[in-house]
Amino acid sequence: MSVIGAREALERLREGNRRFVSDAVDSAALVSPSRRRELAAGQSPFAIILGCSDSRVPAEIVFDQGLGELFVIRVAGNIVAPSQVGSVEFAAERFGTRLVVVLGHSGCGAITATIDELDRPPDHRHRNLGSIVNRIRPSVESLLDTGLIHDRDTLVRHAVRTNIRMSVGHLRTGSAVLEHLIANEGLLVVGAEYSLETGVVEFFDT
Repeated sequence: MSVIGAREALERLREGNRRFVSDAVDSAALVSPSRRRELAAGQSPFAIILGCSDSRVPAEIVFDQGLGELFVIRVAGNIVAPSQVGSVEFAAERFGTRLVVVLGHSGCGAITATIDELDRPPDHRHRNLGSIVNRIRPSVESLLDTGLIHDRDTLVRHAVRTNIRMSVGHLRTGSAVLEHLIANEGLLVVGAEYSLETGVVEFFDT
C-alpha cells in the first residue's frame, strides 16, 4: 500500500471528525469481518495519534476510523516519555506513517491532577502519579505567574493547550529519528484538542 502524505492524512481526520460530530458514522463498515481478515497479514495506519487515556476520547471513534487506520498511543495527559517517543518512531519508520497528532482534550483530568498535586506539600504527593505530573508540571508552572491561578477553569484551559504544544515540541526536537523524518521524509507533527462538550477536534500548529 502506498504511503499517504501528511496533508491528505490530516484531511481524512478532519472529515472523520465532521462525520462523528454530525452523527453520520457507519459503524458496520469500521469493523467488518472482511477488513479484519485483510489486516491479519499486516497494517498500514495513515496517522499516529498520541492521545490521552481518558475514556471519553477514543481516537478511532472521534475520527470515525476503523480497524487498521490509526496507530494509537494513549497515556494520561498525552505526555511524551521515552516509551511514547519510541512508539511514534516505531510506527513512523515501520509503516511509513507521515502524520503524528498529539490529541489533548478539554477538562483534562491529568492537568487538574497536576494542579492539585502542586498544591500539596511534597511529602503528601502521590509517588506513581508523579511520573505523569512531572511531565505536565512545566505546562502548569509556566502559567501560574500570569494570574490564572485565581481562575481555575481558565488555567486548566490554557494548561491543556500548553501541554499539547510541549508534547508536540518534544516529538519534533527530542528524537533524532523523528527529526530526520520531518526534515527529509515529510513527517508532520501537529497538536489538536478535542472538545468534550461538542465533539469537535480543533487542530493547531499545522
